[in-house]
Formats: sequence, C-alpha cells, structure tokens
Amino acid sequence: MAQYAYGDRIGRTAQIKLGCAAIILDDTHRKILLTRRTDNGRWCLPGGAMDPGESLEECCIREVWEETGLVVRVVRLIGIYSTPHRVTSYADGNRWQTVSVNFLAERTGGTLGLSNETTEVGFFAPAAMATLDMIDPHMERVSDFLVGQDTAFFR
Repeated sequence: MAQYAYGDRIGRTAQIKLGCAAIILDDTHRKILLTRRTDNGRWCLPGGAMDPGESLEECCIREVWEETGLVVRVVRLIGIYSTPHRVTSYADGNRWQTVSVNFLAERTGGTLGLSNETTEVGFFAPAAMATLDMIDPHMERVSDFLVGQDTAFFR
C-alpha cells in the first residue's frame, strides 16, 4: 500500500516516476469518473505510470483503457504535478517523487467496467467525492479542474 511522506525537498530521497491521470466527465458534465484501487482500496482518477516508448498522451489512453475499459481522447492539459515535497513509499521499498500530468479526456468508445487494478468504478459529483477515501494528490487535481481555468496548473 502506498504511503505519502511530506517534507522540505524530501524528493531528494527518492527516484523519479513519470505518469498521468485523466479527468473524464459523465454525459451531464457534472460528475467525474473515479476508480477504486485493488491494492489499497482508495479512490482515484484513472491513470498510472508511463511505459518506455510511449508518449504521455498514449500513457493516458492506455491506462484509462486498462483500468476502466473506456476508449478516450485527450482533450487538454489540466496540470503538471511535480512537487519535490512529497514522496510516495511502497511496501516493496520503492520511494518515488512522482511527476504526473493531469489531462481532461473524453470517452469515444468502450464499455465501463472493472479490471485487475480496480474493484469499483463510478461517476461522482464533487460533493460526494469529499466523503470518499481518495488518494491525496488526486483530490488536488480534481480541485484544480473544478476551478475552470483554461491555462495549465504547475504544482
């Protein structure tokens, strides 16, 4: 299970991991798709680590497909998240300062479902998200999206 440590420039004690997450809206554009992780039971945006040989856009499309069964198109960049003041530690001993790109994506196909990485999926209004056990960095990304700003955030 992932644990977060915070501290001044704590990222110096970790490796860098590059990844992405997607905000996908329901048909009413009022709810955001979340997935519940198999490994820790927490809610998050669909996304994950970039594989060698793919772009961030391709990573986003692949991760959404793997976790939800949806085919998406990346619409725009919401933000880049690279704080050196947070490290994610895993049970296997790996420690990562994550550099993550958050995209707005739209569904173009597929069928929403579960995967070996997800135990639940669903669309949630922002007020309902506040009651969920959601991964810390993903709450920040949702909050940034809800501001409605056209220019990207750099955090």
